[in-house]
Amino acid sequence: MPGPSRKSSQRPLKIDRPIALVGMMGAGKTTVGRRLASALDLPFHDADAEIEAAAGMTVAELFERHGEESFRRGEAQVIERLLSGPPIVLATGGGALVNEKTRALIAERAISVWIRAEVETLVKRATKRAVRPLLKNGDPHEIISGLLARREQFYETATFIVDSNIGGHARTVKTIIAELTRRCAGEDAR
Repeated sequence: MPGPSRKSSQRPLKIDRPIALVGMMGAGKTTVGRRLASALDLPFHDADAEIEAAAGMTVAELFERHGEESFRRGEAQVIERLLSGPPIVLATGGGALVNEKTRALIAERAISVWIRAEVETLVKRATKRAVRPLLKNGDPHEIISGLLARREQFYETATFIVDSNIGGHARTVKTIIAELTRRCAGEDAR
């Protein structure tokens, strides 16, 4: 007679706050976020998609018509709204943490995960589609390297860091779930 299954003997993962995925464009926040939300049975939200829905235009159009500063203010409002509700998985924009208010909100209300990747991986992923407003004028490798150098200090404030390089995002999701499980078991999910 077989013993109890491993799954049934494990304590279910109890997430009591939103999970905010942070990191550079091309890190896989949206793809990983959808898969993570499904695995945790939580709603998924993409901050850029929410901003586009609220503004009635694309992120690229918002940047072009109103500039990055205006975009970041709107982004901060959307993220505040999303973090004010029940637990969700939120994929933030690559520059979201540049805004001090957004950084404080994420630190206070969410478990944040920096999905970190090497510059070459970020460039390869971020240039698959021509929808990145910050990559329009110049060499993508130079732009991404420069942005990462400026933003890394903000990403490092995340609750924890997971590396995501070339390969499937399933491994990244498994790593995040393992870390969440470890933290919840130790009651130190922040």
